Amino acid sequence: MLTIYHNPRCSKSRDTLALIEAAGIEPEVVLYLETPPDAKTLQTLLSKLGIGARDLLRKGEDAYKENNLKNPELTDAQLIDFMVQHPKLIERPIVVKGDSAVLGRPPENVKALL
Repeated sequence: MLTIYHNPRCSKSRDTLALIEAAGIEPEVVLYLETPPDAKTLQTLLSKLGIGARDLLRKGEDAYKENNLKNPELTDAQLIDFMVQHPKLIERPIVVKGDSAVLGRPPENVKALL
């Protein structure tokens, strides 16, 4: 079973979903802007991705700049809290299969899970 944290307005997210569906897989689609993940879910996703919270941030978002999230003194827990409050900060798409996950940037990354 695959799960995709998806933003239908994002071309990379749409392309990643199309690759999954082209492989004959009907994933669970989580519209994370409508139903944002909580801190525990984000921690689990980061663990599966094998990255830190800073690596999951969209640095071009207004909320990133307005909250000075480039500050190196912010902890992963603090950054996760900001992502919970402002889900637009979460890089997308995230595709999960079991204990593994990949970022669909580029969309071809998802092939590792198919």
